[in-house]
Amino acid sequence: MKYIISCSVALLLLSNVSAQTKKEAAINAKISSIIKKMTLEEKIEMLHGNALFSSAGVKRLGIPELTCDDGPLGVREEIKRFDWNSANWTTDSATFLPNGSAIAATWNPAMANKYGVVLGEEANARKKIIMLAPAFNICRMPLCGRTYEYYSEDPFLNSQLAIQSVRGIQSQHVAACIKHFAANNQEVNRGEVNAIIDERALREIYLPAFKAGVQQGNAYTVMSAYNKLNGYWCSENDFLLNKVLKKEWGFKGIVISDWGGTHHTVAAANSGLDLEMGSSGPYDQWYFAKPLLAAVKAGEVSVKTIDDKVSRILWLMYHTSMSANHPKGSIATPVHSKAVYDIASESIVLLKNDAHLLPLKTSNIKSIAVIGDNATRTFALGGYGAGVKAKYEITALAGIKSRFGKTAEIKFAQGYKANYSASKTDAQNAGSDQPDQTLINEAVALAKTTDVAILCIGSNREYESEGHDRKNLSLPFGEQALVNAVSAANPNTIIVIMAGAPYDLNEIKKSNHTIVWSWFNGSEAGNALADVLKGVVNPSGRLPFTFPVSLKDSPASALNTYPGNNMTADYKEGILVGYRWYDTKNINPLYCFGYGLSYTNFTYTDLATNKKSYKPGDKIVVSVKIKNTGRTAGKETVQLYISKVNSSVLRPEKELKAFKKIMITPTEKSLVSMNISISDLAYFDDKLSKWVVEPGEYKVMAASSSKDIRQVTSFRISK
Repeated sequence: MKYIISCSVALLLLSNVSAQTKKEAAINAKISSIIKKMTLEEKIEMLHGNALFSSAGVKRLGIPELTCDDGPLGVREEIKRFDWNSANWTTDSATFLPNGSAIAATWNPAMANKYGVVLGEEANARKKIIMLAPAFNICRMPLCGRTYEYYSEDPFLNSQLAIQSVRGIQSQHVAACIKHFAANNQEVNRGEVNAIIDERALREIYLPAFKAGVQQGNAYTVMSAYNKLNGYWCSENDFLLNKVLKKEWGFKGIVISDWGGTHHTVAAANSGLDLEMGSSGPYDQWYFAKPLLAAVKAGEVSVKTIDDKVSRILWLMYHTSMSANHPKGSIATPVHSKAVYDIASESIVLLKNDAHLLPLKTSNIKSIAVIGDNATRTFALGGYGAGVKAKYEITALAGIKSRFGKTAEIKFAQGYKANYSASKTDAQNAGSDQPDQTLINEAVALAKTTDVAILCIGSNREYESEGHDRKNLSLPFGEQALVNAVSAANPNTIIVIMAGAPYDLNEIKKSNHTIVWSWFNGSEAGNALADVLKGVVNPSGRLPFTFPVSLKDSPASALNTYPGNNMTADYKEGILVGYRWYDTKNINPLYCFGYGLSYTNFTYTDLATNKKSYKPGDKIVVSVKIKNTGRTAGKETVQLYISKVNSSVLRPEKELKAFKKIMITPTEKSLVSMNISISDLAYFDDKLSKWVVEPGEYKVMAASSSKDIRQVTSFRISK
């Protein structure tokens, strides 16, 4: 019987593969037929923008324009065709999705998929073919202005999230555009800086999520980064675009330049760029417009190269706008709101709960002071880069009122002024880091009269913004003075930090007993936060990057490679990025990678591998038993780290190789099983230009965070 079932499944799989092969063959035949009918001029027209977010089709052949849109936080409001001003539509309100580091903090690929499906459905409702998302450059430097937009410091976590967000978007026949390829790890001098990275670090740290997004997610588009990589602009980097992306990884889609990120005609065309995009005309003067036509006629770029680019664009269209059974899409629906709530509530990280003040017991609380500009601030818009005209956004104050307002009196005090603008100069923003004593006095007076004070501080979309990096890790707007004063006035003070990147929390960690980390968490942010505070949701978020004690502890600062000298940033830390650096160098962080508390406790026992010795090509099956020893149901993220014992080459102290998030009820014990391929334990030998699995002893560690190792066992790999 089992044999019959297995045969049936195999036949079904073969049938599906065969049908897909036939479908692709039919598409390729159509593409070849269309290209034969096109003039060279028509082909060139398809390879550059004809407006801010579109490139030309060929009307006489039934090829529509190729339209795209920002971005990672949701489908942005409609802007005018030729400039960045609003088109003043009344029907373009959309769902505001949690930011990238919030999605990463869920440590749950299913949430990344949920995010992608919402983005794809809303893109269809707005007739957008390409969504310029997800963005998942490695968080190398905590000051980077786009850390909030990216995922994490770890290539494996990035990869698992990238695969699912791409699949989610493209399940709706909308193209995901994975970005920024590659090594766009700082905003300072991003348009000029030359990132010098050895091939091992590139292969092990900066490229894996892109590879996964292409090969496992089947991403239809890739955006080249602004910066140079090892001496060549990313938009004309033959190693990146031709050798690695298209030849090694088998990428079938198109490479799009970042806006204004193209620098030459011939070099870009021959090195793998397919579509030039930018922010202003005249469009017929762009590198891939009249100059490209001239280069083809002069024999500097072949017609075959042009045909390949056009073929890729048409392939993309036949899988999106010209696909059969194309979904109509939907926008700002209750289902989308529920998805945002689910992501947001799983992303919130409980950093400290020493006094067990959380979850708040409503029967004991009759008055709550909600303090801080972030309690009433919205985060869908602000700064440079993509925002969303949100249909609605629940603030922290609104969420707290909806969850606690029936049983407690809730009052608000602003506490500080967030008077910083991304569009202003440093001189114009001078003084924005100073506390406002009048507002502090008002907050203190209020806090003294209530049972609990919830202090909402952190950052905002102006302070963390594309186009600039922060100067330091300090909390902005004089917030520390507010924290100190309110905490002294009310011992039951809960610190809630809303931000997308690490900050200096040394004093807060030392002096405050209850700390919650939220994010720029989308349309349902306030409801999700309030439900965590109330205990309706048991927090399960885990930090996707390391919080250093001091900026000088982070590798780029310690080695003085940021922001670089003479427009060159030498990534001297190599593979030791994030927790790999801190663990290997024995530097204690403020909060480690993967850290997060719960309202319950979990124990780990019986860690085991299915064998004690493996050969190359094998899979390791790792199992561990997790028990919820508390009184509350909760989700635990089980993290598996691998360490090579007595490695012959430099290896990190440990590396994340698997993780799984599971819900466990009180007193329940769950057997968690995860697979790790032996090939995933390889290092890249840049002298031999190949991946090498070193034989010998390895340790596998089951952990609740990168520093909280619960169980250890070992295995061997034979030659």
